[in-house]
Amino acid sequence: MQKGMIIVLNGVSSSGKSTLAKEITKLLPDFFAFSVDDYDLVIEKMEDRENERLIPIETEYFYYRNAAMFSDRGVNLILDQILHDPTTLQNFYETLNSYPILLVGVHCPIEELKRREELRGDRRIGQAIFQLSFVHKQEAYDIEVNTYANSMMECAKEIVDFMESDTPLLGFERSLEQFESSRNSIK
Repeated sequence: MQKGMIIVLNGVSSSGKSTLAKEITKLLPDFFAFSVDDYDLVIEKMEDRENERLIPIETEYFYYRNAAMFSDRGVNLILDQILHDPTTLQNFYETLNSYPILLVGVHCPIEELKRREELRGDRRIGQAIFQLSFVHKQEAYDIEVNTYANSMMECAKEIVDFMESDTPLLGFERSLEQFESSRNSIK
């Protein structure tokens, strides 16, 4: 069985990843959106966060393994998540190293991020700005989109057009090399 394709949308909170994933599914109905925020709700139901009875493993560990299981069964996914720290990056690269991945950088100007956070009401104001200090720092994307400069549908079409082109998908591989290089330079 051929592995399912995985489109990875990486960007800070409020950059438009979830909305973009929904737009992509309109163009690619055989793809399914799989958000780390939604997945975290599953983990949250298992835990007792009020009493700090928590699963002692980061959510992304399970999230990426679930993505791999779907892909192994031929299911195409759109991952909506944030590559945000060394542990997340390690889980991402180790788990999905042998999978077909289109790595997409999702961008939005700071002023628009602030406006979106205020409109949403479900995010800590300033969270996206804080995340900019570590997101998009060592990823080499196959394609990058700006959800402010272009409509969500235009961004989705750009991603689909790139995926359907003959351009090789090298973002994941190049990002992995940069990640390993940065880890080796720290040692």
